[in-house]
Amino acid sequence: MFVGHTAVALAAKSRMPTVALGWWVAAAFALDLLWPFFLLAGIERVSIAPGATAFNPLIFDSYPWSHSFVMACVWGIVLGGIARWRGIGAGAALMIALVVVSHWVLDFASHTPDMPLWPGASPRLGLGLWQSVPATLLIEGLMFTGGVVLYLRATRAVDRVGVVAFWSFILISTLMWASVPWSPPPPSSRALAWFALGTWLLVVWAEWADRHRRTR
Repeated sequence: MFVGHTAVALAAKSRMPTVALGWWVAAAFALDLLWPFFLLAGIERVSIAPGATAFNPLIFDSYPWSHSFVMACVWGIVLGGIARWRGIGAGAALMIALVVVSHWVLDFASHTPDMPLWPGASPRLGLGLWQSVPATLLIEGLMFTGGVVLYLRATRAVDRVGVVAFWSFILISTLMWASVPWSPPPPSSRALAWFALGTWLLVVWAEWADRHRRTR
């Protein structure tokens, strides 16, 4: 998933509006923020095979350290601990940890059976939503729309930046996600990893937009 993770971040922000949106986006995308570093280091592997699924051309050969369920829990604890260290309350820090784990749950729904439970000889699970482009666009699109509505009900822009930055974030996220089935495949796994590092920009962008909005 992609905007499905953003939807979780927006919904979490609406429940705990005193915590900046950047934290929630970082939590929702935490596993994908780590994954390109593991790819570049050769610790994890991905293959590019057009037709691998209807939605994208990727075969996730090995990514137990970023995307196994056990490691998702570990990364959730790590990010929750960092949040506590930065002065975020215990309840919100726990929610941040749970949002990190939600990434595995949503990927389990969308991926073909390639999601490990733990590093090593683990079963690999996945419900395969990506095998259908219409179903992916419908289900993930509805999640995204719901997240946006919840966020808008919980916050209001205090200046023009709060409007432009937020809606440009939503527009670019939508275009990046919806164009995947019709885009050319990445030229190499290394190029994919460098492109995936751009996910960090979403965290900064969300933080920027949220700083120009206030709780209703």
